[in-house]
Amino acid sequence: MSSDAPGNVLFVVMDTVRADHLTPYGYDRPTTPGLADFAAEATVFEEAVAPAPWTLPVHASLFTGLYPSQHGADQENPYLEGATTLAETLSAAGYDTACYSSNAWITPYTHLTDGFDDQDNFFEVMPGDLLSGPLARAWKTMNDNDRLRTLADKLVSLGNVAHEYFAGGESADSKTPAVIDRTQEFVADSEDWFAFINLMDAHLPYHPPDEFAEKFAPGVDPTELCQNSKEYNSGARNIDDDEWTDIRGLYDAEIAHIDAQLTRLFDWLKAEGEWADTTVIVCADHGELHGEHDLYGHEFCLYDPLVNVPLMVKHPQLDADRRTDTVELLDCYHTVLDALDVEGGDPAAPGETAVGRDPTRSLLADDYRAFDGVADPDPGQAAAPDGAYGFVEYSRPVVELKQLEEKASAAGIDLPEDSRFYSRMRAARRPDAKYVRIDRIDDEAYRLDADPDETTNVAGDDGDAITATESVLADFETRVGGAWTGAAAADVTDDAVADMDDEAQERLRNLGYLE
Repeated sequence: MSSDAPGNVLFVVMDTVRADHLTPYGYDRPTTPGLADFAAEATVFEEAVAPAPWTLPVHASLFTGLYPSQHGADQENPYLEGATTLAETLSAAGYDTACYSSNAWITPYTHLTDGFDDQDNFFEVMPGDLLSGPLARAWKTMNDNDRLRTLADKLVSLGNVAHEYFAGGESADSKTPAVIDRTQEFVADSEDWFAFINLMDAHLPYHPPDEFAEKFAPGVDPTELCQNSKEYNSGARNIDDDEWTDIRGLYDAEIAHIDAQLTRLFDWLKAEGEWADTTVIVCADHGELHGEHDLYGHEFCLYDPLVNVPLMVKHPQLDADRRTDTVELLDCYHTVLDALDVEGGDPAAPGETAVGRDPTRSLLADDYRAFDGVADPDPGQAAAPDGAYGFVEYSRPVVELKQLEEKASAAGIDLPEDSRFYSRMRAARRPDAKYVRIDRIDDEAYRLDADPDETTNVAGDDGDAITATESVLADFETRVGGAWTGAAAADVTDDAVADMDDEAQERLRNLGYLE
């Protein structure tokens, strides 16, 4: 980068926000006028592909430059280790770094906040000081024990549920204004800086502030709607068209609140003279389903409303424009390194994997996604040297599975093990075609150009687009470690608690997880 390039980076993740509910992506409701203004001076990417359909693996990819199966952070192993993070690299290079989020997965116990000089998860049930101390050590011990790992998954799920109730509930304030306030304080006290924020408003359950609810969901009572996706997905709860309309209205209201708070932050950066010197990345980690394909939430599938995410980037090297070429979210890792002129690649600890800056994965580089000349390509670069494909990986969702099983059992419903609920999945996607490998049911493939809603499964079609996409996916699978098959059972039982030491049991009892 040139010497007059921006010296700071603001990286914003709008958690669970689907692209087609944003004004810059053509939505017909005015949910995001602030982002529309931002898009007018940024590059808007229409074909951005998330590496996974949920928070933990996506953020681990953003922070390491690795695909999910490479970094290994997923529900079967719910923490990141053995990889140097972007924050560790930038902090070592002299940048002030901060992470502010109210997402229960982005905390010290998952190691996603490793390397940040300052962090706050605004997590009322598991405050950051506990998670970085004895509880974090207890968590690590639990995950290193095969029998206890499934209990750890369940505890994260319980923590998320409790957090959603307290942080987004009917009588609680949203944490997003506090995230914005802390970001302003950090920027005001810093020189060269990297700030990462995750905004959780659009994640279930939806309890938007009154002023936005009145505009986008007038007269809707959030407590009367189905706000538990597992009830619907298990078959225990039906949702009719009118209720879906109300649910989407609340969702839009939450997105509008995000937009208002981001506008407040952007206006403050401009007033403080920071805007011109700041690269701004705004994206979603994944989207959400509201009844499409008979699913609710963001699990059990790799459909486009989840993995074709919004991405907008402001930087002098990028024109105010729209692009329709394939972009992968993990490219943002290299884009940040490039924007701050940091090479990376130096492990923070012996034996760790540290990914160095690769200009072919930087959105700012002239040879972006020209993978055919890379000397040591990663699995995605090797499988698709033309850069036309994005890859998605979904490990078996053990936390969602347990909750789904509980809802189904209470309703007298048996879930077949040979179903999407128990499946691991991988996908290759290009703008006109997608192929999804699924280990327990039939594969899925879609011609996105002719069937953007993915209504007709054309797996097995001998057309060039589907055949080529399946071939690229198979190559990626071979290079990254084979197909994810043979998922083992992972029942969570209270008997596992007996294997915990006294300190771990006491810490969890104090937090309300044990009686």
